[in-house]
Amino acid sequence: MLDKLGWRKSDKQDQSLQKQIDTLRQQRVPNHIAIIMDGNGRWAKQRALPRFVGHREGMHNVRRITRAANAIGIKVITLYAFSTENWKRPSSEVEFLMHLPEEFLADFLPELMELNIRVEMIGEMEGLPQYTSRAVRNAMEETKNNTGMVLNFAFNYGSRREIVLAVQRIAKLVQDGKLETTAITEEIICEQLMTAKIGDPDLLIRTSGEFRLSNFLLWQLAYTEFWFTNIHWPEFRAEHLYEAVIDYQKRNRRFGGLKGE
Repeated sequence: MLDKLGWRKSDKQDQSLQKQIDTLRQQRVPNHIAIIMDGNGRWAKQRALPRFVGHREGMHNVRRITRAANAIGIKVITLYAFSTENWKRPSSEVEFLMHLPEEFLADFLPELMELNIRVEMIGEMEGLPQYTSRAVRNAMEETKNNTGMVLNFAFNYGSRREIVLAVQRIAKLVQDGKLETTAITEEIICEQLMTAKIGDPDLLIRTSGEFRLSNFLLWQLAYTEFWFTNIHWPEFRAEHLYEAVIDYQKRNRRFGGLKGE
């Protein structure tokens, strides 16, 4: 069963990773991990392959990392799959990316059901091709009663756009007399964000050596721990995820206070 997690099939290593899983589960595991899955194109370029090959390999890796996160008891994993800025890419690449949810979700859905994982999405469904939105909606509908880990895709998502929409909804509440301006709090704003039901990430991981947020969860990452790696997303494996979690477990999260000092 361990080989389904995408690890090398050495018995010694399987036993080592299983021991690592057991150890991690006994300690402070982040409830919510967000990942900026960067480096598909660079991974392909290094191998003189077309960019779409990197994107497909990156899609396969989502499956591996989903299993690995589920194995240690992560409650939510949010994956930055397609940003509002990604529409600027060549039309052929965008079209390929729009078809990936169909392929991925249709193939992975039986296992998601077996693992009791629920699929969610943040971003704007409007503007997506019908075949893309249909695939996402179907996966969400099929898994809606699952009670395990949430696999949350940020698709056609931009954080500034999310904040604008939240402000517009709050302004409408004020305009309708349902909310006083003096009653607007951080909690009220959080309730209007797309992540209202899943909360803020405890840990952010970005692959491929970049050190920026790229318009991803700008409000929600206020007190999130960051972990960066030079490894391209298609090569990011369970052991790298666990390395990030181990590093997270060593940190003292003070949230502006003096806890632990």
